[in-house]
Amino acid sequence: MELLWEISGWAGAVAILSAYLAVSMGWLKAGKGFQIANLLGSCAFIVNGAFHEAWPSVVTNVAWFLISAVALVRMRAQEAPPVAAVEPVPVQFPGVPETGQLAIIEAPQARCA
Repeated sequence: MELLWEISGWAGAVAILSAYLAVSMGWLKAGKGFQIANLLGSCAFIVNGAFHEAWPSVVTNVAWFLISAVALVRMRAQEAPPVAAVEPVPVQFPGVPETGQLAIIEAPQARCA
């Protein structure tokens, strides 16, 4: 069981450091993916720190978790709501029935040569 807590701590370190590296190198924007990696990493550090009774680390990572969670909530609130598809307004031209066929106003006349 102790191995599980150690793996949790190392996974948290990998998640947070990978996210920081990716943003610092320009491979990733400091957006949703970055915040999710920080959120998950801080959770893993909280579990590991609590197991080792490293309370300063736990408190720091609870703050890290809250910062990431608030950032994600704010990002979600700023997303534009989905816009419903708007049907184009049908245009009715004079002399054209609604079937889309042209109306013949006058019959063509045959020419005799």
